[in-house]
Amino acid sequence: MIPVTTYPDQRVGVLGLGRSGLATARALEAGGAVPVCWDDGEAARADCPFEVADLSRDREAAEIAALIVSPGIPHLYPEPHNAILRAQANGIPVDNDVGLFFRSLPDLEPDDDPAPKVIAITGSNGKSTTTALTAHILTEAGRRAQMGGNIGRGVLDLDPPEPGTVYVLELSSYQTDLARLMAPDVAVFLNLSDDHLDRHAGRGGYFAAKKRLFETGAPETAIIGVDEAEGRFLASTLDSPVMVSVRERLRGDRRSVFMNKSFLTEWRGKQIAAVDIRDMPTLVGRHNHQNACAAWAAARAVGIAPRPIEAAMRTFPGLAHRMELLGTANGVAWVNDSKATNADAAEKALSSYDNIRWIAGGQAKAGGIEPLRPLFGRIAKAYLVGEAGEAFSETLGSTLGETPNEVAGDIASAVAAAAADAQPGETILLSPACASFDQFKSFEARGDAFRALAAKYLGD
Repeated sequence: MIPVTTYPDQRVGVLGLGRSGLATARALEAGGAVPVCWDDGEAARADCPFEVADLSRDREAAEIAALIVSPGIPHLYPEPHNAILRAQANGIPVDNDVGLFFRSLPDLEPDDDPAPKVIAITGSNGKSTTTALTAHILTEAGRRAQMGGNIGRGVLDLDPPEPGTVYVLELSSYQTDLARLMAPDVAVFLNLSDDHLDRHAGRGGYFAAKKRLFETGAPETAIIGVDEAEGRFLASTLDSPVMVSVRERLRGDRRSVFMNKSFLTEWRGKQIAAVDIRDMPTLVGRHNHQNACAAWAAARAVGIAPRPIEAAMRTFPGLAHRMELLGTANGVAWVNDSKATNADAAEKALSSYDNIRWIAGGQAKAGGIEPLRPLFGRIAKAYLVGEAGEAFSETLGSTLGETPNEVAGDIASAVAAAAADAQPGETILLSPACASFDQFKSFEARGDAFRALAAKYLGD
């Protein structure tokens, strides 16, 4: 773990006892602090191995040196947790595990060169794949790489650096919004779409949370996806960013990585490299082309040459729950895209297949599936689940000629119905365009349930 030595012999509050909260408590204890923990869930408190106290009470709040907040807990919108209000009233700094990571890392730097580096990746969609692909490239190229943050291990659960270690971090807006310090060597912004709008009081607040990674962090290299207005604006505020596009050939004097038809192209006043990615099966689709361009730029920023990057991209296994091909049986393909928790993410999968038996629904985001209307013609039938089922059915039924659909209620019923209806050449696609929390604890749990159900038809 990364021991946090900032608060020796001091009591430090930890709010939220999920994966990152418990890792934070352990890291604080390893650095000599006394973690004082609280979670609104009784079961989480009962299982906590550290001191537990209600940090929303004035006495407990006044006795802590800092309050470290887990990413799932609101600190401003739609309304702050009471423990955060008490900390603010007592003048106690509020931070999160990402802020502690960046404060602690310089104290752990090894004496031998090269010094460790941090690549931090944010955006609405694709950041998990980009993070995993970047870490894979570095490892295959012989570099020491550790991956964590919003994917895999919490940032404070990562190992202390050795000479040459590169930390590859996926950072959500929940994490970038509150961290008091961020200091990545390389920072990546992929894209922005409507998501988490209640948490950030709208799209502007959501973008502002992402933008903090570049304003607070002042990275040596900024890599910016410029296919949307927010990315173009962000790039215009930075000195010499590396720009990424899958829509425009970004030639000229600027540094860029872009798609030229099927060729990923690196440009620095002239063409540096061009790689045909058509035969890279885990990097199919425009969204994955953007992920590949961003990962290429990040790897180049820490000194990896083009040929090792290309070789590593060819062996990338892909990411679980993101357009994950589970198998094919009787001519029907089964694809797990549970990580598609909003319409923009689901659009990527719907654009990649034809004749789709679409399983969608859950806890809907703002706008529902209305933005997907141009793709409804690809859907043979939709099987709708969760809280959004009825609303999604109405949207699908309001199209000219209607898109066949049924409200199945839950994943098991949807899978059974889709399997019974599917014909050779079709794809049964779980791409919910919704959060999972109405029926599952996470999108991973939802995808695992789908995988287990599909296995019965795939013969696994």
